[in-house]
Amino acid sequence: MDEATAATPVAASGFPAFQAVRTGNAFEETVERILRSVKLGAIRPGERLPPERELAAQLRVSRDTLREAIHALAAEGIVASTRGRSGGTRVLRRPGPPPPERLPELLGDLPGGLEDALTFRHVVETGAAEAAARRRLGAAERRLLIQRMDAAEQAESADYRIADTRYHLALAELSGSTQLAGAVAEARLRVNDLLDAIPMLEANLRHSCEQHRRIGAAVLEGDAETARRAMAEHLEGTAVLLRGFLAG
Repeated sequence: MDEATAATPVAASGFPAFQAVRTGNAFEETVERILRSVKLGAIRPGERLPPERELAAQLRVSRDTLREAIHALAAEGIVASTRGRSGGTRVLRRPGPPPPERLPELLGDLPGGLEDALTFRHVVETGAAEAAARRRLGAAERRLLIQRMDAAEQAESADYRIADTRYHLALAELSGSTQLAGAVAEARLRVNDLLDAIPMLEANLRHSCEQHRRIGAAVLEGDAETARRAMAEHLEGTAVLLRGFLAG
């Protein structure tokens, strides 16, 4: 059995079977599942995705989430949807990589590759969120976190990446560990160029801001376990998009 067949088995209907979404990042994972199926050639340009009801059931997501993911991919020219008896969502092209002159440099600069960079980021940023929640924060520190959350929510798309980075660095600073704060800064440097090389999806930005609120609330309430879990979920949403657009 080859890799594509193993990764994307065929359902009884004849359509590729999509692996169910299993985390809280439903939008991001739905995008990644569709991208992976297209990139592996399980659904080729010119072919249709399964009907909406069937695909939502396979992925175990709401039809609203599926429509939002398809809309985002349509905005990037990867799929197109039409209505009517012969309508549906058709694949237009396989997603291309970032500009070829940049991608080898970006990925080559990662000491252990993409997965190593994502693992490093997961470890240091979940640790920072947990450490920040365990500290007794002063009034100025609490204001800083709230201000950074608000700034990320209010940022225009062109300014979002820097506002997002500043939020994550604030959390690292609130951990009280200069070494941990430095490690988080290094992790952000490793992934920010990669994030700039993939499309910025508006639904993902909204979801990220909602997750920022959950992380921030846990930190302000001193709930270390919830802060760690919420940060882990948040980071995985970014990771699945990077894998979807860059891996392979």
